[in-house]
Amino acid sequence: MRVLVLAATVMEVEWVRGHETLATGVGPVEAAVRTAQRLAHNAPDAVLHIGIAGARQASGLQIGEIIIGTASHYSDLSAQIPSLVTMALPDPELFARIAALLPTAKQLPIATSAAIGGGHNCNVEAMEGFAVLRAAVHAGVPCVEVRAISNMVEESDRSKWDFAGGLQAIAIAARTVLDGLERDGADSIRR
Repeated sequence: MRVLVLAATVMEVEWVRGHETLATGVGPVEAAVRTAQRLAHNAPDAVLHIGIAGARQASGLQIGEIIIGTASHYSDLSAQIPSLVTMALPDPELFARIAALLPTAKQLPIATSAAIGGGHNCNVEAMEGFAVLRAAVHAGVPCVEVRAISNMVEESDRSKWDFAGGLQAIAIAARTVLDGLERDGADSIRR
């Protein structure tokens, strides 16, 4: 199975061996453009979108916890305008396979916002998920977002954010997913 491991930054994917990687750049616009460009040419069988994320303090989530995104909500757009798409869903078959490989991961919606703290409608927020999932849907490529908590959104002192802990946790989780997908064989999940 050809899995593209995609993240916002190089440091989130630098550990990957044996799979193609893409660092899109930070934020929803860069993620949408770079993902769409990549998927337009020789699309992989699946996209594993990984990275670090923030959690709301009231959520009870801890640094290093793994989240599999059940949906991505684009918080920067108003759901009050009926013609706007503000939610993207992961591929259900790939989601089920990843959830089986990561049984202790939390399954939660993840907000996408260009602003830190802008993911007002979810307990977990990141900056690229909605854009990546939408690009994958349009390309017909199964995609799932998996994140590791690296910080509490409300913590303004970034020296208290644990990027190293989040990066280590997502690398371990993503290795488990990649190894499991390879072990399960090359059964195509592509539509």
